[in-house]
Amino acid sequence: MQFARFVKRSASRFGPRGMAKTSGLSVSTVQRIWRAFGLQPHRMETFKLSTDPNFVAKVRDVVGLYVSPPEHAIVLCVDEKSQIQALDRSQPMLPMRPGQPARRSHDYTRHGNTSLFAALDTATGRVIGKCYGRHRAAEFRKFLDQIEAAVPRQLDVHLVMDNYATHKTPLIRRWLAKRPRWHVHLTPTGSSWLNQVERFFALLTDKEIRRGIYRSVAALRADIASFIDKHNADPKPFRWTKSADDILASIERFCRYNAPAKHDAILRTSGSGH
Repeated sequence: MQFARFVKRSASRFGPRGMAKTSGLSVSTVQRIWRAFGLQPHRMETFKLSTDPNFVAKVRDVVGLYVSPPEHAIVLCVDEKSQIQALDRSQPMLPMRPGQPARRSHDYTRHGNTSLFAALDTATGRVIGKCYGRHRAAEFRKFLDQIEAAVPRQLDVHLVMDNYATHKTPLIRRWLAKRPRWHVHLTPTGSSWLNQVERFFALLTDKEIRRGIYRSVAALRADIASFIDKHNADPKPFRWTKSADDILASIERFCRYNAPAKHDAILRTSGSGH
């Protein structure tokens, strides 16, 4: 542990040359040690552990829907991609050339923003989506009306969504209470990775929004609608491969490796739900 702290402190400030000078070793020796132990002190990653007291139960509930969906029902993952900005680059993009990727200017001009509400059908991969100027409970209610109209009456609706305040207002609670075929399944706090629609949002960002140039919100919305239409023309569902036990065991291993010894007793129950 002390060696790891030493590596982090020296490498983050000076790199291999600085660490070599600090430790009295040669640069090549430092680089050889880093390669041998798979050390990459120049890299930094992020993580977030949910503090939801019902984390285990919610993981089992949501993953259960993915791996064993109920009969005569549809499972929809719902969320908002809010504040999508219509950005116009200050200079024209430079096209791709042999040995050189396409390039765009780092600075931009904002032309407003929009919020996308989307529902992903986990069985087919199809997406119901609509852009709104804001993302309040009123807009969410309108989007639920759109889903209600699109789903056949004979099917139950299992809704997977997060704990965002918009989803829990009295307006939304009353709307859901009047529709017994709707069933809500909440993802744990701080665990958006469990909601499959986030994967669709990532595709939309990487393949459309990030590459686009928009001089108006209308143009941005048109591109988003076009992307959804093309996606639905040949939809492919995301294949969920991890069981709830696999996910909980992975989190337990992470906690055991990174947590102090005094917390070890707490982690013994992380996979059991007790």
